[in-house]
Amino acid sequence: MPKVQQTGSRGGGRRGRGARVATSLAEINVVPLVDVMLVLLIIFMVTAPMMQQGLAVNLPQARRADPVKAQPVYVTIPAAFGRTRRVQIEKDEIGIDALTERVRQALLTRDDKSVFLRMDGTVTAQEIISVTDRLKEAGVQKVGFMTQPPKQ
Repeated sequence: MPKVQQTGSRGGGRRGRGARVATSLAEINVVPLVDVMLVLLIIFMVTAPMMQQGLAVNLPQARRADPVKAQPVYVTIPAAFGRTRRVQIEKDEIGIDALTERVRQALLTRDDKSVFLRMDGTVTAQEIISVTDRLKEAGVQKVGFMTQPPKQ
């Protein structure tokens, strides 16, 4: 509903304009909204890299291990592999059925056809062998097992 406002003290004289009709503004001020959205964008951009992490595995320990010099493909078998049938290749989590093709694609451009297998200490030998069989089907020549040095 328009509001009627009186202008000046003259009323409606010759030079006076009389009653002025003003409408209320029905617009939303978007500047604070844009400010909040930019702050949220910056927060998500800063925190997103911190939230990306691999699978948590407890590597078995070895007393004698040589340092790695090659740049092989890393395949990680988590403790929940028996239930989920999912492994992690590099940083991507995939199902065991897709492992052969993904490893084959990863090794196309590499001269060294070796894969390093990282597994949780609770993974059974049968689960390790099933993953190793898939790796051999993909054309892997060498499979290395990752361990961690003993705590001194």
